[in-house]
Amino acid sequence: MTELLRRGRASLAFAFFAQGAAFALLVTRIPAIQDRYGISDALLPVFLAAVPVLAGVGSVTTEQLVKRVRPSRLLRWSQPVVLLALLAAGAGGQGQLAAVAVALGVFGLSVGMLDASMNMLGVSFHAVYSLGGIVGASLAWAGAHWQLALWVSYLPVVAVLLPATLVGSRWYVDGDAAAPVAQGSGGGGVVFKLLLPLCLVMTFAYIGDSTVSNWSAKYLKDVLGSSEQLATVPYNVYMVTTLVGRALGDFGVRRFGAAAVVRLGALVAAAGFAVVAVAPGAWVGMLGFTLLGLGLCVLVPGTFAAAGRLFPGASDAAVARLNIFNYVGFLVGSPLVGAVGDAWSYRGAMLLPMVLVLVTLVYARSFATSGGRYGGGHEWPRTADVGRGSNGL
Repeated sequence: MTELLRRGRASLAFAFFAQGAAFALLVTRIPAIQDRYGISDALLPVFLAAVPVLAGVGSVTTEQLVKRVRPSRLLRWSQPVVLLALLAAGAGGQGQLAAVAVALGVFGLSVGMLDASMNMLGVSFHAVYSLGGIVGASLAWAGAHWQLALWVSYLPVVAVLLPATLVGSRWYVDGDAAAPVAQGSGGGGVVFKLLLPLCLVMTFAYIGDSTVSNWSAKYLKDVLGSSEQLATVPYNVYMVTTLVGRALGDFGVRRFGAAAVVRLGALVAAAGFAVVAVAPGAWVGMLGFTLLGLGLCVLVPGTFAAAGRLFPGASDAAVARLNIFNYVGFLVGSPLVGAVGDAWSYRGAMLLPMVLVLVTLVYARSFATSGGRYGGGHEWPRTADVGRGSNGL
């Protein structure tokens, strides 16, 4: 590996880390954002749904832009916008719904472009994303513990990460950027019928993930009676177990194959939702979120890598289209849990993502291609120069 590629790997890994931290800082403080801006429980699902809708628009736009602009450039400029939008979401005045709506809208559009371009450059740094999530959730806990204003919590993070990501972006490696994005294996394009099983798995996984991201803090506070400080912990626990689970999953894929790991992950995630639904208190609820981290963590990066194997000559297009279903999952998951929670109970709402995650078992055979590690460079040729040998799934 050349020095250029080493720098490329390090800079891309830091981009994953920064995005994990930024996203964690947003979702773990949803109750605080709701209180600051006076967002009602009925209106909250609308705000939560708007972000993935706009992110999907950003991802679709990215698929078109990469035909003319290198993914590295899109990543370079979308990440600072995400960080500034995060800061703006915490800087509005009391009751200024329009201000937070604009901030979250910009966050959604830019995060869609960021996610798509970041996964085009390398799918093998999701463990670093989890590490960023741990740091972000820990900082959110500190902000809640010391009762800091949202913008005070966000400003130091943005001040550090924004210039650091801009400097690191100088070394992003696009791979063989001269190859037309629209070309596929054997000269064909991405066939959606072949990609559909992976799209469904991605959707179900992100319905589960969005439930944790958007509702874990509120669930712990409102249903299980925890403090606001303790309510920031479930996402942190989720990220820790995600990091551990991806390392274990990488070994499992090499030993037993991707399909077996996906099946086991779906079963563990379903058990996690069941524990959360029946938890008598906050600490048992955290046990459920621990299981969710271990189960869901192997689904998403494996799905991205499986798409790359399926269309080795059109990996950018496959990733961009698959990434849309990331936001479909968020779009369905957040309002669905909120609507069922308001109409019935939030405990009952946790059973819906449990059932959908179990449906993943039907499509697990779609991961059996190549039978080996689904984060390896030889199975992800478009990003092999950046991602080769990385630990994350």
